[in-house]
Amino acid sequence: MSRQKSDISFFNRYLTVWVFLCMIAGVLIGRFLPAVPELLNTLTVAGISIPIAILIWIMIYPMMMKVDFQSVKQVGKNPKGLLVTWVVNWLIKPFTMYGIASFFLFVVFKGFITPELATEYLAGAVLLGAAPCTAMVFVWSTLTKGNPAYTVVQVATNDLIILIAFIPIVKFLLGVSNVSVPYGTLFISVFLFVVVPLAGGIFTRVNMIKRKGQEYFEQTFIHKFDNVTTIGLLLTLVLIFASQTEVILPNPLHILLIAVPLTIQTFFIFFLAYFASKLLKLPYDVAAPAGMIGASNFFELAVAVAIALFGTTSPAALATTVGVLTEVPVMLTLVKIANGTKKWFREGRSDR
Repeated sequence: MSRQKSDISFFNRYLTVWVFLCMIAGVLIGRFLPAVPELLNTLTVAGISIPIAILIWIMIYPMMMKVDFQSVKQVGKNPKGLLVTWVVNWLIKPFTMYGIASFFLFVVFKGFITPELATEYLAGAVLLGAAPCTAMVFVWSTLTKGNPAYTVVQVATNDLIILIAFIPIVKFLLGVSNVSVPYGTLFISVFLFVVVPLAGGIFTRVNMIKRKGQEYFEQTFIHKFDNVTTIGLLLTLVLIFASQTEVILPNPLHILLIAVPLTIQTFFIFFLAYFASKLLKLPYDVAAPAGMIGASNFFELAVAVAIALFGTTSPAALATTVGVLTEVPVMLTLVKIANGTKKWFREGRSDR
């Protein structure tokens, strides 16, 4: 067991390196083996890549197995963490994204970007800001040892709100009167990225505990999947960057310029939710995922909607792709910050 833990520690210690290598590998595949992303792009349902959906299942399935529904029943006794998530995600995040992105794209970088390009880049940034994370947050929650039951409830309620709030917020911020957001993408995303892996995790947990007992499940079985989440994340990055190579390569400078406001926004939203959780005296295992879910983005949805509205090679689609480029290394940095500041919060689980 000690050897396994050592291997896992080594693997996660250099996760940022593996992330960048996978990004590079994806771009190289898209550049020199274009038939691969072309084939993968045909495997879609309502704009959602089935291969990526499968990899997301691989990422969050181990997290779902950890969910004890006795704990889920107790979440309602401590709703402060949910309130932090809702307020930050829907009353603050979309509007700060619009403000920060507008300031940099139209003021700071006006000598490098035309107003027309800035407008489309802003559209992509707004799509990211109006789509808080519903899938990758399980990865960040796992890396920060967040409460699995609480994370599931945070994501589930977030999914319900996104169905109602996403379109009005995008229309309001962009002033677009005829935005046609694919509802099929929204509903199928929720089903594929939350319902399916949750059902699989519940079935596995119940079945294994029934057959082998609680101790075997928690001490042995669950640890067989310790590296699966990270592997799923890395393979997902390879596929995303392979499919977006033709958008990324022609715009190296603009990628950097777009990344600046997106990165600032990510840090701002995380610390806002994180410190709000501290002020409300929430335990660490609620505060960490509360910060992560707001800072991270539902980039699968943002990219799909940008492509549907503006086209595959549009500046808006590029901006949403830059969101993927910046999110993973920035979120890994926030994971380290959260783990390093765990002592700021009280011990104990939120469901107790």
